[in-house]
Amino acid sequence: YITRIEVIMINRKSRDEIKRMRHAGHIVALVHKKMREVVEPGISTKELDSIAMKIIKENKATPTFLGYSGFPACICASINEKVVHGIPSETEILKEGDIIAIDVGATYGGMVGDSAWSYAVGNISEEKKLLMKATEEALMAGISKMRAGNVLDDISGAVEDVANSYKMGIVRQYGGHGVGHVMHEDPFLFNYRVGDQTLIKSGMVIAIEPMLNLGCDEVVVLDDKWSVVTKDGKPSAHFEQRTGAGHPGQGDGEIRGAGAVCLPPVL
Repeated sequence: YITRIEVIMINRKSRDEIKRMRHAGHIVALVHKKMREVVEPGISTKELDSIAMKIIKENKATPTFLGYSGFPACICASINEKVVHGIPSETEILKEGDIIAIDVGATYGGMVGDSAWSYAVGNISEEKKLLMKATEEALMAGISKMRAGNVLDDISGAVEDVANSYKMGIVRQYGGHGVGHVMHEDPFLFNYRVGDQTLIKSGMVIAIEPMLNLGCDEVVVLDDKWSVVTKDGKPSAHFEQRTGAGHPGQGDGEIRGAGAVCLPPVL
């Protein structure tokens, strides 16, 4: 018989690469800062995409998502039951009570910045507020475990524990990933425990990416071959940050600023 061995190649980043990732992340943060200002009832997701494109190009970067495996836009815009990979459209108009997850990527100096954030559109229900709170907390719990000497399952378990504490569904088909020279690098990061004992080492940068649902775990892909929605039609939230383990003499917090986009409220 043949035993299949899966080999993953984890690209650890140099200080110079981290510096360029910091700048790419800053550009993504500028986009999210603007999204916070313009997300409101009546705006289309296509207009949000155009605003993001303008900011990325003004900062001499390129939109990482545009053309990636044929994706036709600069951002992913996923409203309510859409989990990820929503395609912006002129006819998709935000309305009061929606929540929208906006995922943005920018490439600068050959290095990728990538971050997603969920936003409330006007006044939202208490259920949706709790969903967003739980998902953001899950992200922060995962980030707290991204330290040299830990293993990937420490991050996954931290995300899972927060999700379970709020009784939220966990999207299982999608998760976090390495990031750097390209948007998706090894390793894949689950949002629940799978026993992954891959050791976190200095210079590793990973996008931690919880996606939690108000209902079941299951999701399906729509006919456009991109948009992922919850199977039961209930809302989902998505938060993503790049973060990394520091080099000797460089604290995790310092590389976190380099490896992860600054949180939108910081700007």
